Amino acid sequence: MADWHIYLVRCADGSLYAGISTDVLKRMKKHNDGNGAAYTRSRRPVVLVWKEKATSESHARKREAEIKGWTRAMKEDLIRL
Repeated sequence: MADWHIYLVRCADGSLYAGISTDVLKRMKKHNDGNGAAYTRSRRPVVLVWKEKATSESHARKREAEIKGWTRAMKEDLIRL
């Protein structure tokens, strides 16, 4: 059974993108190769700034949705923890 992670990347334009993956390093490569999310495709390169292990895919998806609803300031605070 794969371990799920929620992650935040900082895009080249300074924006933050939240996602989930079972292999965060492989996912970063996809983002930076232009084969990741549409949002990051035009904002490369991206740099991993935070990740958190989830207990399940369901938990990862719920946490990702929660974080995507946060303000930028809240996301920046999370990164600093």
